[in-house]
Amino acid sequence: MRSYYYLSLMLCALSAGVSAQEITKSMDIESERTLSADSIITQDKQLDSLYQSLPEIMITGQRPIVKAEQGKLVYDLPRLIGNLPVDNAYDAVKELPGVTEMNGGLMLAGQGVTVILDGKVTTMSTEQLYSLLKSIPSSRIEKAEVMYNAPARYQVRGALINITLKQSAGGPSSWQGELYGKYNQKHYESFNERASLIYNGNKFSADFLYSHNHGRGYSLTDKEAMHSLADGSVHHITTDEMGRSRSHTHSFRVGADYNIAKDHQLSFVYNGSYSTYHSLMDIYGTQQSNTRSSSTDWLHNGRLDYRTPFGLKVGAELTYYRSPSDQLLHSSMQGEELAFYTEDCQRINRWKFFLAQEHNLGRGWGLNYGAVYTTSIDHSYQYYYDTEKGAGTKAGVSTGIPDNMQSRRREQTLNFYAGFNKSFGDKLSLDASLAVEHYKTPVWNQWDWYPTINLSYMPAPGYVWQLALSSDKDYPDYWAVQDAISYLGGGYSEIHGNPFLKPAQEYQLQLTHILKSKYIFSAWFNHTKDYSVQTLYQSSERLVEIYKHLNFNYQQQAGLQASIPFDIKQLLNSRLTLIGVWHHEKDEDFWDIPFNRNICYGIAVLTNTFTLSKKPDLKLTLTGMARSKATQGIYDLPSSGYVNAALRYGFAKGKAILNLYCNDIFETGQIKPRIRFGTQNVTNDYTCFREIGVSFTYKFGGYREKKREEVDRSRFK
Repeated sequence: MRSYYYLSLMLCALSAGVSAQEITKSMDIESERTLSADSIITQDKQLDSLYQSLPEIMITGQRPIVKAEQGKLVYDLPRLIGNLPVDNAYDAVKELPGVTEMNGGLMLAGQGVTVILDGKVTTMSTEQLYSLLKSIPSSRIEKAEVMYNAPARYQVRGALINITLKQSAGGPSSWQGELYGKYNQKHYESFNERASLIYNGNKFSADFLYSHNHGRGYSLTDKEAMHSLADGSVHHITTDEMGRSRSHTHSFRVGADYNIAKDHQLSFVYNGSYSTYHSLMDIYGTQQSNTRSSSTDWLHNGRLDYRTPFGLKVGAELTYYRSPSDQLLHSSMQGEELAFYTEDCQRINRWKFFLAQEHNLGRGWGLNYGAVYTTSIDHSYQYYYDTEKGAGTKAGVSTGIPDNMQSRRREQTLNFYAGFNKSFGDKLSLDASLAVEHYKTPVWNQWDWYPTINLSYMPAPGYVWQLALSSDKDYPDYWAVQDAISYLGGGYSEIHGNPFLKPAQEYQLQLTHILKSKYIFSAWFNHTKDYSVQTLYQSSERLVEIYKHLNFNYQQQAGLQASIPFDIKQLLNSRLTLIGVWHHEKDEDFWDIPFNRNICYGIAVLTNTFTLSKKPDLKLTLTGMARSKATQGIYDLPSSGYVNAALRYGFAKGKAILNLYCNDIFETGQIKPRIRFGTQNVTNDYTCFREIGVSFTYKFGGYREKKREEVDRSRFK
């Protein structure tokens, strides 16, 4: 396999290439909920990615326009993606220096990153936000603001990317739009259709987006395990798992802005989605299992913002989410059988209210302060029914399946913040803030404070030094803290909730240097107390493997990153990104096998874009990635890599774009995690499929564009 990685990098250096930006997230994968527990790598909503903590890489365009402004780097993103086969805002964000996609999630210089639109933070989850970004045409982007350490006034802690969309101010009324279609083949087929329409008037503007993702999914997983029990017996387990699925997702958005006067605006946006998912899972070998499952998701999100000329901003946001699902499971293993039908549902009602004020005090001084109140109610249940007895389980009655669960949990967060910024001439600027937050749940009731400091120094045009100190808190998913047990695939794999899961607290120091406005170097160190991730443990009491979110003592990372663009005249545009990481995790009470592990690993990404012809407009992109072995908890993650290719053809005076792509050409992108720690012995072999596809984009009406925002649903089921 290593030869493939070396070959991929050589191909990138010698030939032309294609952007992995056409990487399609099949709807069947995104919507997947009831996978086998071995499908941790396939973005199961109830399972964390095994490599979510691995820093990723990104590639910068050849001559990016970058400037520093009060702790943030401002990129001319349209210029950055001008030669790349990028057709939506999500793929455009992946082209920012230091940004990479890791198993369905975006990362910036090794840490998770929040993406917002037009400076507006939403309560939509990460998954919902990503779906929204994929529905926004890349042609609507005006610029991107990157903050490794967001000031408190953004109402976000940690790394932040603010995407500003183009907006028309005044002038005659106009209509613009865009139509998009995609076909993707990854063993089975999937499709995406999208329509965007924008109206710009003198004072009033509105936009509408609709996206439909649908298709089928297919997965193969081979498991081999040696399961040791407390009585001294060792059981050899081998299984072959085959999963098939189909899904539909409809996403829609309506937004409107009314400009009362200069810097005086009232805006409203509604985001909604409806999706269905059906799957069939068969397992053969030591365990014989058949599982049928289905789910339906509804999302409604509305936000109202009011901005005044004197720096006052107020707003309110409401999010409603409901996700009922059911599962029919029949499983047998070494003489023990399970047969049941289960129904579960998560319903979230979340409200957010905020008040913010900014003052320009003159002489380079600025002052900001505000308050944010967020409250949510989680109504969840899970009912089990014995298919043989035809009745639901009751507490205290043994039926061989878990008890029912029904809960109503309320969560409240109150945040106050204050900060200032100061420019010392044209070369030095400082931005500092302090946020105080109260977090209350049925289990936790605590106050925390979060300092943020950004110092920027520009000794000469095109040269920037940035030093950032930040703190953050990461809250667990709603379903992860439910006192519930679920089954994935068959009776051997169980998912356990953890009602006492703590929020993780992170502290980070980062130094970034920009050379000649295009070479980017960074170094960082972070320490995360009570870091949590879903881990696998083979029970010593029963013949089951348990997946459960647990708090570690801490996680630490130190890293170096370099993003280096280069070109050959106007024929070849290349970018090389290198990352080196020292990774350390410690847990003194991890079941009965405490661990203290550290490792150094590296990641390299090389992207080449060849201009085959200017008339007609024809470009070829080749991308190669190689990653050395790493660890997460007690998992060992083998090395992996991929080679992606894409061909982009523009015609009809730039209004039409045709993309052809092939991702993971050598089928080496999927990792095959294993555990060899203490009494734990598991190997999961996930089959990797090559992905090919074609997409077509057509713009009409001049397309003068506009702005919009996002939402947060990362903690939903």
